[in-house]
Amino acid sequence: MKLPRRTFLHPAAGAAALTLLLLEGLAADAAEVRVLSTNAITSVTNELYAQFELVTGHKLTVRYEFGPILKREIEAGATFDVSILSLDVDDLIKQGKIAVGTRAVLGRTGIGVGVRKGMPKPDITTIEAFKRALFNAKTIAYSRAGSSGLYFLGLLDRLGIAEDLKAKLKPSTGNNTVEAVVTGEAELVVVGVALILMVPGAELVGWLPSELQSYIVFTGGVSATAKEPEAAKALLDFLTTAETRAILEAKGLEPVTP
Repeated sequence: MKLPRRTFLHPAAGAAALTLLLLEGLAADAAEVRVLSTNAITSVTNELYAQFELVTGHKLTVRYEFGPILKREIEAGATFDVSILSLDVDDLIKQGKIAVGTRAVLGRTGIGVGVRKGMPKPDITTIEAFKRALFNAKTIAYSRAGSSGLYFLGLLDRLGIAEDLKAKLKPSTGNNTVEAVVTGEAELVVVGVALILMVPGAELVGWLPSELQSYIVFTGGVSATAKEPEAAKALLDFLTTAETRAILEAKGLEPVTP
């Protein structure tokens, strides 16, 4: 389902839009571009999608879902023009689902811990401190279907505390993982940092200790069978300009160096 959109341009994104205008020369015919998009950074990509539409005249038909679910759909033959996933698309390129040479990296975010805004922030700076914070929490929210949730469950197994914490865990199957701490359903949430920063009523405690950290890389690619490959590539170019990357970085996505 498409989310409501804003039509104003952020100053930095406006510069990116101008760059895109210069690149395309306003010569391309308007196209309908089918986008499979991760919901992990919806608040910022949704706004950028609207800016892209405003500048180019292209219409984006966007379907939001968890990255791993979209990957399975693509592998099963889903029809789309461009994908933005919360995982690397190299495997999809090898499978012939994403066109060679179209891989575009938007950035990466790590796994973090969040609480309701104004609540005390536990120490999570070391492995032992993180474990202590989990044991002290009454309830812990995580994303059952998202990349961060799959990693978190594996991490608990690796630390040998999965069984001890089983009764505290509150899996979320929708897009409201972080909202669990805002509503009081959970005391802590362990999820991608970008997701925590998206929710006004939540506050980032911090990133997991470096020894435990795992990064979610947001990458895009054009479908090998895209109906509108040029417009799809234009969207990826727009999302990876220096100006747009600065906006994504402010929302918790670090740049990825080769």
